Amino acid sequence: MARDVKKVVLAYSGGLDTSVILKWLQTTYNCEVITFTADLGQGEELEPARKKAELLGIKPENIFIEDVREEFVRDYVFPMFRANAVYEGLYLLGTSIARPLIAKKQIEIARKMGADAVAHGATGKGNDQVRFELGYYALEPDITVIAPWREWDLTSRTRLLEFAEAHQIPIAKDKRGEAPFSVDANLLHSSSEGKVLEDPADDAPEYVYQRTISPEEAPDEATLITIAFDKGDAVAINGEALSPATLLTKLNELGKANGIGRLDLVENRFVGMKSRGIYETPGGTILLAAHRGIESITLDRGAAHLKDELMPRYAELIYNGFWFSPEREMLQAAIDHSQAYVTGEVTVKLYKGNATVVGRKSPYSLYNQELVTFEEGAVAYDHRDAAGFIKLNALRLRTLGSRARKISE
Repeated sequence: MARDVKKVVLAYSGGLDTSVILKWLQTTYNCEVITFTADLGQGEELEPARKKAELLGIKPENIFIEDVREEFVRDYVFPMFRANAVYEGLYLLGTSIARPLIAKKQIEIARKMGADAVAHGATGKGNDQVRFELGYYALEPDITVIAPWREWDLTSRTRLLEFAEAHQIPIAKDKRGEAPFSVDANLLHSSSEGKVLEDPADDAPEYVYQRTISPEEAPDEATLITIAFDKGDAVAINGEALSPATLLTKLNELGKANGIGRLDLVENRFVGMKSRGIYETPGGTILLAAHRGIESITLDRGAAHLKDELMPRYAELIYNGFWFSPEREMLQAAIDHSQAYVTGEVTVKLYKGNATVVGRKSPYSLYNQELVTFEEGAVAYDHRDAAGFIKLNALRLRTLGSRARKISE
């Protein structure tokens, strides 16, 4: 039974699924629908979404299309990369980090327009439903959330197409057949899942990859780039200062041309199942390598190791949708504090799928060549001091060894 909803803000892409959702909301809830389409750098023209919404009866003043690329990279991607966040050791969280921003914008529009509900097009099996809705509730605790894929009876593509035809929803020719896989994309990455990718034993077809050329097809000559950092954030490439979104766009181009950033992953979804996805994160892969490179000379050992201990927890919070949680904010404060002196330049070699740090320098470097040189340096380091250091650290091991010897005698 439909809830009493007067006005709903829908996360709208303009594609078949969200267009069906738009009409379904109108017919099921008899409510006013407001659409929000975010330009996250997905590489698609967004004006068709406006025209499609108008065609489906949405008033022009109820159609919101916003370019959020700079905000996305500055306020979401860069803070995450300060933490070197990687889920399950491999995934750079490209889809996960976009959802809280979309949720935030929907809530802002709901407040502005006096809407009492929000809606999304995530399915009932995936992580995105959790990410969207945790964001909604964190920002507007009493908001009504509509998740059509958990409510309607359009449980097959045939039913979806029949509904679209019955309500005069335009269907592109390439959308009438069964899609070989589904794609989600933004400025940080693209992800492909489902259909031809569902069997993890099968190699992904080359046509799945959209943001990278094959490493085998990449140039035989390496590309060297220098990335400048200021307090943990990348600010320039090869001496040219760039805005956050422009910088990531440039890194994506460099990564694509060198076959960098492909990942074939079987991951553990928050909802409990395993899924296989093909991820492409060309710029992010380079950025992660470079950031760890500048941290290697600017972070103290204790701070660096603590960051690495905190990182899996931080990454899991983002993956599971807890961006707006107090624990993520607490971890972010600690991570940001660690970045005060993470400033300098890193040289990265891009070659056939690899991004390798080959140089790093910083005005705040903790690296002391005189301390580590095999030659006799001027710094006061007495080799004999190491004997006491080792004996003190060996004390408990020697004690345990003595006990073990007594037991065996």
